[in-house]
Amino acid sequence: MGNVLSIIQDPVLTYEQKVISLARAAEDSIEVLNIPAAVQSLRDRDILCDLFEGHAPYRPRYVVVNFEKFMKQGSKFLEIDPPQDLEEAVHALLILYKHIPSISTFPVYIGGLDTLLDPFIEDEERAFKTIKLFLKHIDRTITDSFCHANLGPEPTRAGTLILRAERELQDAIPNITLKVSAETPAEFLRDAAATSLITAKPSFANHAMFSKEFEDFADGYAIVSCYNGLPVGGGSYTLSRLKLDKLSFEAGGSADFLERLLPEAVQLAMDYMDERIRFLVEESHFYESSFLVREGLIDPARFTAMLGEVGLAEAVNHLMKLDGRSGRFGHSQEADDLGVRIIEGIQAVVNGHFNPHLATGGHYLLHAQVGIDSDAGTSPGCRIPIGDEPPIHEHLLQAARYHKYFPSGIGDIFSFDETVKANPQVVVDIVKGAFDAGMRYFSSYASNADVIRITGYLVKRSEIEKLRRGEAVLQDTVALGKGAVDNQHVLERRVRMRDGLL
Repeated sequence: MGNVLSIIQDPVLTYEQKVISLARAAEDSIEVLNIPAAVQSLRDRDILCDLFEGHAPYRPRYVVVNFEKFMKQGSKFLEIDPPQDLEEAVHALLILYKHIPSISTFPVYIGGLDTLLDPFIEDEERAFKTIKLFLKHIDRTITDSFCHANLGPEPTRAGTLILRAERELQDAIPNITLKVSAETPAEFLRDAAATSLITAKPSFANHAMFSKEFEDFADGYAIVSCYNGLPVGGGSYTLSRLKLDKLSFEAGGSADFLERLLPEAVQLAMDYMDERIRFLVEESHFYESSFLVREGLIDPARFTAMLGEVGLAEAVNHLMKLDGRSGRFGHSQEADDLGVRIIEGIQAVVNGHFNPHLATGGHYLLHAQVGIDSDAGTSPGCRIPIGDEPPIHEHLLQAARYHKYFPSGIGDIFSFDETVKANPQVVVDIVKGAFDAGMRYFSSYASNADVIRITGYLVKRSEIEKLRRGEAVLQDTVALGKGAVDNQHVLERRVRMRDGLL
């Protein structure tokens, strides 16, 4: 009752934020999952984290609607006919967005907007006004920056108009990824890079890598939420993460960690997620009751789930010290090799586990989780700790070693000096080099931009300052961004190109 009352009396939360918080409090007031003592011990020791998914799963964490199918068939449940012009198209999408569930209660994927809207464009200036209003509506009503749109890899008139609108709006929502292939034209890439330096989006995805990994799914993949690769028409049941740094503190050395602690923790994490999936699929009746399933906009056979990890850098550095070695993550071949061995150790246990509900061959997908606002001293995923970044060419090659292990998402973020805005080709060249080296996902922004990339999501600095003054803010992720600024020091990333140095 105390938690409920504190939510009701909170002077900073908006009405919508209170409703969402109260719903979560209600869910967490019951216990329906069968959690073994060993799993609970891992949670109590802050090694296994369920990322606030609640005690009674009643919706998938991430839902990836097939918007292309929706545009062709409309929706009987929502009484929407297939759109015939741009105005009908954007209104149909906005209506559907209100009915897509996720862990955040808002859609984490809103479609490949360029290809969805491009067929309806006739007069470009009129289309630009419509698209700009559409994007503004999204920012003001989907008040959670884990909302994600995709562009590319081919250029479209709609894609160009969306980039132009984002440069003018400079809103935090939606997050955007540009899928980049060998055929993506240089001019379109430069336009995207210029936009990213102004408004921290789009990020860039290695389309060839993602396409190969999701080639068994007829409708391909989408980048959703932070930077999660998932099958279109499906999604992810759940995402739990292991805090590798905390686990390493219980080790006697790297051998003890790799041979005893890590395999046990990975298996217990999957056992926990198995139970969450069992309840969601077999007891919550989500898939029997959702109109999205009935109308073929999502398919239970296309859902998978993700095992996340954070704190690899800190785990490696601690284990190196236990072994009496001096190298550190991101600066030592020996330390980076140990990092690879840890990730390969996780992968081996994951590949040996089978869950019949998982569309990805019965196996969980690895995910380099972006961290949460309360993380202090724990770096996201496989990232080098902020403030310890090497020169960018070394950074890219080091990061690329890890990206191949994470089909459901990993990414690195680079802050550039504002002078790079005058020559966005610099970012284009770096992205191309990064992908050639094996990187999966690349994000950039200018160090003086108002919209900044926190980890995998975007927040405005100006909104963080409002929250610091005790003012209510529209987007609930601003609070997460403030925590990340305070605890993870995200504003202290090395600024590339300052004084001419990368």
